[in-house]
Amino acid sequence: MSALEHKIDFVALVSVTRANSNGDPLNGNRPRTDYNGYGEISDVCIKRKIRNRMQDLGQPVFVQSEDRCDDGFGSLSERASSVMKGIKERDVYAQKACETWLDVRAFGQVFAFKDTKGFSAGVRGPVSIHQAVSLSPVEIESLQITKSVNGEKREKGAARASDTMGMKHMVRFGLYEVKGSINVQLAEKTGFSQADAQVIRECLRTLFVNDASSARPDGSMEVCKLYWFQHNCKEGQYSSAKVHRSVKAALKPGVELPTSVEDYEITLEPLEGLTPEVLEGL
Repeated sequence: MSALEHKIDFVALVSVTRANSNGDPLNGNRPRTDYNGYGEISDVCIKRKIRNRMQDLGQPVFVQSEDRCDDGFGSLSERASSVMKGIKERDVYAQKACETWLDVRAFGQVFAFKDTKGFSAGVRGPVSIHQAVSLSPVEIESLQITKSVNGEKREKGAARASDTMGMKHMVRFGLYEVKGSINVQLAEKTGFSQADAQVIRECLRTLFVNDASSARPDGSMEVCKLYWFQHNCKEGQYSSAKVHRSVKAALKPGVELPTSVEDYEITLEPLEGLTPEVLEGL
């Protein structure tokens, strides 16, 4: 595989329509918002979805969710031991992990488990992803629902268990900006390649494929645009902050409460010598 030789920055615009984009367990699973009402999606949530897409694309992944486990291991410790058992040199351990799992050489990983008796190793990954934030404040709608608890057969003469009440929360509409970068120097250390970068790009473009749930019905979350900036050098022609700011979205005149991506005017500020690849999401 060819080594990554050019810094990469990316910006994805993601729409959320009547869905819980990222529930906050400390706030009754309401969609995350900041104190000013702007919607948020944590970087951990985004990385989880990218890892799921990596698996869909046939890539080996170290941090697997329980319902997506494809190798039979019940824990990260078991998965690590199956490949690195007996390795005690930190550099060798980290190198082997990077060679084995794409998410490790992309995002990095800390290996510190009880069965390693104090041995630990860490990998710093080249792919960094920001917390996604909506471009305008979002409205949260809450619905009261009933949850049936009649999961077991009743004994003869026993009273029927009553249903319980619950709440379901959703963002009415929000356009979120997902920003990130891929660092060449760190890619050289983990072995992250140009081909790996293309996998990340495809994962971002198809981020919500196979991600449907009751909180996120199919079609309620969509990648509208993906801007993929590949610089002509390792360090980058511009700072990541300046590249990310070049993608601009503003409400169209007369629109106060956006209800779709069409309510925004999306423009790209030209950066001399750096033209992004603009991809439609799936």
